Amino acid sequence: MIMEKKITQAVILAGGLGTRLKPLTDHLAKPMIEINGRPFARYLVEMLKAQGFHEIVFLLGYLPETVMDYFGDGEPFGITIKYSVLPVEAETGTRLRGALGLLDEHFLLMYCDNYWPLQMDRVLECWKKSGAEALLTVYSNDDGLTKNNVKVSDAGLIEVYDKTRTASGLQGVDIGFGIFSRKHVASLPPANVSFEREVYADLVARGQLAAYVTRHRYYSIGSLSRLDSTREYLKFNRVVFLDRDGVLNRKPAKGQYVTKPEEFVWLPDSIGGVVRLSKAGYRVCIVTNQAGVARGMVDPQDLQKIHEGLSTEVERSGGHIDAIYCCPHHWDEKCQCRKPQPGMFFSAQRSLHCDLTRSYFVGDQDDDRLAAERAGCRFKLKSEAFTLLDIAQEIIREDNS
Repeated sequence: MIMEKKITQAVILAGGLGTRLKPLTDHLAKPMIEINGRPFARYLVEMLKAQGFHEIVFLLGYLPETVMDYFGDGEPFGITIKYSVLPVEAETGTRLRGALGLLDEHFLLMYCDNYWPLQMDRVLECWKKSGAEALLTVYSNDDGLTKNNVKVSDAGLIEVYDKTRTASGLQGVDIGFGIFSRKHVASLPPANVSFEREVYADLVARGQLAAYVTRHRYYSIGSLSRLDSTREYLKFNRVVFLDRDGVLNRKPAKGQYVTKPEEFVWLPDSIGGVVRLSKAGYRVCIVTNQAGVARGMVDPQDLQKIHEGLSTEVERSGGHIDAIYCCPHHWDEKCQCRKPQPGMFFSAQRSLHCDLTRSYFVGDQDDDRLAAERAGCRFKLKSEAFTLLDIAQEIIREDNS
């Protein structure tokens, strides 16, 4: 039976040689590679603390002292940190079995080289609803970031897990961040074994491995080729997404659209709000539904001119629009980009390498709120009494508090 209390222990597999990162790993364990002037593992530790975890267990092998000397018992980082050290040759299952006495009844298992903006409350809710013994997070990989290694059933269970990535019908990538229990570790044979081959295979065969599928890209230090995008992401590129009609400009009547640049009428303080955000270091992006294109009421070239005009006017005032994402589809097309679907947000996330969980969306209706929830963004409601400049100042205060 699945426990009701929260999971507060994370276990990080960090024993490998990091050969794909040489020469960076000649004198450092892989999780200690510096990203923007600090060890990659520190980003993981800080994220876990922010998500309510009380304890981290590092499973170490190669150059363990480089991790242990930096983090110690975790007190300076506000979290308890423990260690289990085995020879480099130890497989993942052997490492977990060696730490069995340190493990809680249920724990979050992670890889030391992947970062994903964990929202533990959502992951826990998915696991509890599934009724499965264990859970893995799965990147949807609909942008083809890497090779697939899992297949998820319509019921939300992993029905194929293939480390070789050669099975047919695979769709999605295991990124770690899995929920497991002590009993899964205790059941391991005494040999030097892989946790994935032993436990995942058994759970899949019994229909007991749930999937939390995310479209938010994960970031990795698994190879040298991935370091640049990971550095960009972990800079904390702050993004504020804005709906257009009703937030920046006067909203047309229902069923009508802004069809020409001269019909675009700015709302009071909307330019000022964009300028305030830009000067505070935020990226500002517009996400807008424009079904008038599909309905033949808005010419795509005129729409482009409208957006070029508003961007120019913002620039003249000292602000900047970083990107504009537009869904031109009819609502009957059932696309994934028309709000309240979150497709435009995920497109922006992948292009800008931003963290949606630390970004904001400013909208003026319930569908906007729902889009923000599906994308994992924080939501701010624009109203006549609450201008975009008011909202910008509130966002800045919240982030600096």
